[in-house]
Amino acid sequence: MKDMQKKEFRPWGFYVVTFEGDGYSTKILHVNPKQQLSVQSHNHRSEHWTVVKGQAGILLDGKEYILNKGESIDIPLKAIHSLKNNTDVDLEVVEVQMGDILSENDIVRYKDIYGRV
Repeated sequence: MKDMQKKEFRPWGFYVVTFEGDGYSTKILHVNPKQQLSVQSHNHRSEHWTVVKGQAGILLDGKEYILNKGESIDIPLKAIHSLKNNTDVDLEVVEVQMGDILSENDIVRYKDIYGRV
């Protein structure tokens, strides 16, 4: 297990990698008010999201969900998904990634409000 604590900024906010181990990684996703991640999928990892602050709007394989503090959702391998903060307060989500390849290059983007498709 490797303690990372590196902050990576994105147009929607930032994430902090907290730990990386054999086949897993944990992050804190900080989504600024009224911002959202791209609609995307991953070929090599699944994810589990737990809301720890704010309210999350989630798109998962065409269905929309609202999660509040303490609620969680599984994002299966290759599922098309997105995370959105529709509120005026910060959103923080703990993300646990599991898979053989845990790389930021394992993102297939379908739609992105920041022009990264």
